[in-house]
Amino acid sequence: MNFSKLSILANPPKALSFGSKMSLNGDAGPKRPFKLERGSRMCRKHRRGAAAVEFAIIAPVFFLLILGMIEIGRGVMVQQIITNASREGARLAILPGTTSQEVIDRVDGILTSSGINGATTRILGEDGNDINPINATYGEVIKVVVTVPFDQVSWLPGADKYLAGKDLTASTTMRGERVQ
Repeated sequence: MNFSKLSILANPPKALSFGSKMSLNGDAGPKRPFKLERGSRMCRKHRRGAAAVEFAIIAPVFFLLILGMIEIGRGVMVQQIITNASREGARLAILPGTTSQEVIDRVDGILTSSGINGATTRILGEDGNDINPINATYGEVIKVVVTVPFDQVSWLPGADKYLAGKDLTASTTMRGERVQ
């Protein structure tokens, strides 16, 4: 029995490169590239700059999506802040002896501390007319409405052109707590 062909298993070659041929007795044959490797080299030469072109096509869409997500996130954050401000204003408005100016100052203080300027605060009765909470009776509906123009809270330049004239509005309705 001849075991000479199994000597390659006992003494494997150090390293093989792509394109080298190995015979069963361990001799390396002539180094020449595979046909597949030669073809891929030719293809790489013809694809020079393809990544830059692909990036130039995809980048504007990608950046538009990222900036849109930032702007939507900012809008949701501001909506939550003005909702909280209207809630705090309504909680103050239902208490006996509270004036309209105290409610407006409380709402403006919350908005200013959050970096939101240009808001309008209205205190409305059940019929939708402006009221002074100091004149409200027991159980009377008091509604605090806070409105901020979107262009006052946008972080991105030019975003106000798409949402010009749009407002973020929050309202909270509570019943007056007065002694009967």
